[in-house]
Amino acid sequence: MSAIVLDGKHVAQLTEAALTERVAALKAKTNNRTPVLATILVGDDPASATYVKMKGNACRRIGMESKAIELPSTTRTNGLLAEIEALNNDPDVHGILLQHPVPSQIDERAAFDMIALEKDVDGVTCLGFGRMSMGESAYGCATPQGIMRLLDHYEIELSGKHAVVVGRSPILGKPMAMMMLQADATVTICHSRTQGLEEHIKRADVIVGAVGRPEFIRADWIKDGAVVVDAGYHPGGVGDIEMAPLIDRVAAYTPVPGGVGPMTINTLIMQTVESGEKALG
Repeated sequence: MSAIVLDGKHVAQLTEAALTERVAALKAKTNNRTPVLATILVGDDPASATYVKMKGNACRRIGMESKAIELPSTTRTNGLLAEIEALNNDPDVHGILLQHPVPSQIDERAAFDMIALEKDVDGVTCLGFGRMSMGESAYGCATPQGIMRLLDHYEIELSGKHAVVVGRSPILGKPMAMMMLQADATVTICHSRTQGLEEHIKRADVIVGAVGRPEFIRADWIKDGAVVVDAGYHPGGVGDIEMAPLIDRVAAYTPVPGGVGPMTINTLIMQTVESGEKALG
C-alpha cells in the first residue's frame, strides 16, 4: 500500500501564500494597518526563544507584524497578568501568544485565562476551549486545529471513524478529542496510565500520538490502513509513535519533522490574520 504523506510543511506554504494576499488586501483597505501578533517570552529557555523567533519570522513572511515582549525569569504571576492586560487593551494588537512553559513560580493557567477571548489566537483559554467544545465561535488550540486542517486538506474522512487520542494535555490531547468529536468521529481518549492501551490503539481507524514520550506508541499496536498522526517531537527526530515500520502499511501518516509542527505555527498565524480582519475590516 502506498501511504499518503500528510505533509504539513507543504500545506503551511500554500496557506502562507493565501495569507500574504489577505494581509496585502487588508493593508490596502486600512491605510497600511496590519494584523499584529504579540509574543510573550518569560525567562531565557533557549527552545522557547527559538519557537518565538520562528513565529516572528512566520509573521514577516506574510507581511504582518509581531511584537516581542521579553520578561525576566524572576517575573511573578501578577507582573505577567499586568503585561497581558495591557496587550488586551491595546487596539493595535490582534493576537496574544504566551510561550509555554513559563517559570514554575507563575500560575500559568491564570495567565492563559487573562488573555481576551478575541485575542486568544493560540486557543489556550478555558473560555475558548469551552466555546469550541460546545460548537460555538472560538479560535481552536493551534496544534489540534492545525491537525484538523491537515486532515481536511488531504480529505481524510473522520465521520463515523474510531479515533484514539493518546494524551490528555489541556492544549493538545483534550481539545484534539473535542475537535474530532465535532467532526463526527467516535473518540477514545487514552494516556500513559491507560490500562490495556495496546488494545484500544489496535481498534483505531485514526490514531493521534500526543503523549510526549519518544516512540511510546509501538508500530505493531496499529492496524493496517489506519491514519497515523504524530504530534510529538523529540531529540533524534522521532515522535511519540514508532513510525518507520508503519510507512508501508497505513493509509496516511504525518512525517516527523514536517508534519504537525509546521501546521501549529501556521494555524497561529492564520488565526491572528482572522482576528486582525475582524478588528480592522
